[in-house]
Amino acid sequence: MSYAHPEYLVETDWLAEHLNDPNIRIIESDEDPLLYAIGHIPGAVQVDWFSTLQHPLRRDFLTKEQFEEVASKLGITNDTTLIFYGDKSNWFACYALWLFQYYGHQNVKILNGGRTKWEQENRPLVKEVPSFEATTYKAKEADKSIRAFRDDVFKALEAKKPLVDVRSPKEYSGELTHMPNYPQEGATRGGHIPGAVSIPWAQAVNEANSTFKSPEELKSLYEGKNVKPDGEIIAYCRIGERSSLTWFVLKYLLGYPTVKNYDGSWTEWGNLVDAPIEK
Repeated sequence: MSYAHPEYLVETDWLAEHLNDPNIRIIESDEDPLLYAIGHIPGAVQVDWFSTLQHPLRRDFLTKEQFEEVASKLGITNDTTLIFYGDKSNWFACYALWLFQYYGHQNVKILNGGRTKWEQENRPLVKEVPSFEATTYKAKEADKSIRAFRDDVFKALEAKKPLVDVRSPKEYSGELTHMPNYPQEGATRGGHIPGAVSIPWAQAVNEANSTFKSPEELKSLYEGKNVKPDGEIIAYCRIGERSSLTWFVLKYLLGYPTVKNYDGSWTEWGNLVDAPIEK
């Protein structure tokens, strides 16, 4: 058994051989934004999920026009192949990839193992920040088919469609309402969306080197909890970053046809008036 869409993954040895390829742009997206300055893959640009991808005022990410500006400044054309990687088993790399796909960029890949595996293999890290000639990037209209809003979640609840809660077991049970060290992710209530199954995001990756688990292991992980390819699946966490990793796994590694990331996630649901919650 192989991954459904292996073309969405690249291995470290492939990237090491393609560092000077003008048709690719390597993008580092971390939970810890200071890592990039300490050392990054040669030629990689930094896309910080908070300061680069979020709208400064609305609880939302960039508008299409702002997104075009970011991509243009990074020297990305509509044909550039983007290789995303980062810390924390590529949480935020998957989030950045998801947002680029939301605005229609098709040629995207994740570096399997991310920063962790690259460092373990003693591959080069540099401090030099590359600069590229600006382009005129044109984004597509937002692809709503990969993003869930609260109304979609209410509809999924009514139709008893699968929801995947990718947070830790203590967040799922409601024991933990606030994540330590994440003040922006607070919610007034703890628990989970009724009917959601608990499949923590980290179960999809190998602890030793942050690579994704085998297709067989992933299939048994999700199908074992009755999350199957038929029908629409919505994944959520607290702000949509951990669930974007699960979205990537279900959509590209397992080939589920309809998967959405609910990026409002628990910070929205846990603070919504009259939204049902289970503990």
